[in-house]
Amino acid sequence: MSKSAGTVAAIAVALIAFGGAPSRAQEAAPRPDQQAFRGLYEELIETNTTLSEGSCTLASERMAARLLAAGYPAADVRVLVPAERPKDGNLSAVLRGSDPSAGAILLLAHIDVVEARREDWDRDPFTLVEEGGYFHARGAQDDKAQAAIWVDTLIRLKAQGFTPRRDIKIALTCGEETSDTFNGVSWLLEHHRDALQADFALNEGPRGRLDADGNRVALEIQAGEKIYQDYRLEITNPGGHSSRPVADNAIYRLSAALTRLGGYTFPTEPNATVRAYFTALAEVTPAYALPMREVAAAANLDIRERAAQRLSAADPAWNAVLRTTCVATMVDAGHAPNALPQRATANVNCRILPGHDPQAVRAELERVLADRDIAVTIPGQIDPTSPPPPLSPAIVDPIRRIAADLWPGVPVVPSMSPGATDGRFTNAAGIPTYGVTGLFADPDGGGVHGLNERIRVRSLYEGRDFLFELVKAYAR
Repeated sequence: MSKSAGTVAAIAVALIAFGGAPSRAQEAAPRPDQQAFRGLYEELIETNTTLSEGSCTLASERMAARLLAAGYPAADVRVLVPAERPKDGNLSAVLRGSDPSAGAILLLAHIDVVEARREDWDRDPFTLVEEGGYFHARGAQDDKAQAAIWVDTLIRLKAQGFTPRRDIKIALTCGEETSDTFNGVSWLLEHHRDALQADFALNEGPRGRLDADGNRVALEIQAGEKIYQDYRLEITNPGGHSSRPVADNAIYRLSAALTRLGGYTFPTEPNATVRAYFTALAEVTPAYALPMREVAAAANLDIRERAAQRLSAADPAWNAVLRTTCVATMVDAGHAPNALPQRATANVNCRILPGHDPQAVRAELERVLADRDIAVTIPGQIDPTSPPPPLSPAIVDPIRRIAADLWPGVPVVPSMSPGATDGRFTNAAGIPTYGVTGLFADPDGGGVHGLNERIRVRSLYEGRDFLFELVKAYAR
């Protein structure tokens, strides 16, 4: 048995011995290598990387220091910083392979995080707290878990003396959460293409699915994602004194239009990836097996629609992959408390199914809002789009093999991300990018982008081992 296979087997035996769900006592006593990883993860979590106050450059420098301490030459570890944005630095590093002609693997993750206010959270969002079998913090999942794992993977490979056949690159980037302001992947593609160039990339996106009791349901592989697009809604009005109200009020009219949007559902359109996803998930989700199969295969549109409605009501994530979604996320109106509003605006965030034109969605929004005085515009540039990368045996087989060793009986299923990742830029640039994490998440998503973000301790450590073995398998 190889050293790699022995590691996987040992992990699998440990999981089986504990019924697939380690006890609280086991979680309190991690392996020595897990303790070292926890320190790296904690340092990255506790380096604030929000757009408002944080610094991706500092986070990149701290992770670079760990790689240098592990023995990587300075020429292979770079912190790449835009001159005009000194806090938006990105980390690029490489473990050199033995075959210069072999294409590289890119391990991609973003290190910026969504804003979080201490007064809103139960705990300080920028202090890693381990409690009740969970790690709690902003970025605990999205995306500092995978970013920390990639750095740790390079450190572990160096410590083992592992020489890959092909180069293994990592890129920890800034601006994924605020790409309209700055996006590190777009910047690297333009200014440092060599940092990203690879035969294929592994990225964030899907998670493993847990049920309400913490049992593993399925491990997803992302191939393709929806299009992220914001729309600005604006209505103006002459205004006037608030002591003389009139029927034509900008706030009321925008509110009425948003209420119409809230009651609208885009058509059900399961694509090939989504149909394959529900077909596979039906095998391990008996309570919803029938509607899943009907959505995947029903020729009768009425049957398919009723099945889709049941799935959409059961899980927001299922609803998200079945159709384009648009939701109001921000509103702003008025200019003084004693004046009629002269302007009311809203941001509507849409996640658009692949193959649909954002301009066509804009026209549909105008139809649903049904108010000619509300201008609907697209701020910034429309993101690039590309077909989903192929899920070839060379990509899928190692995932299935290693997952079967770690989590026997848990199916590996294809998925389309309802969100948007930096993979939209790398796929469009000709670098096939797959979402695979090995990180299993609770049904509620673990507070990602919301309050009190968390990840199970068990999930983080298992995902770390899964990705380590996967990278080695691809690199041979």
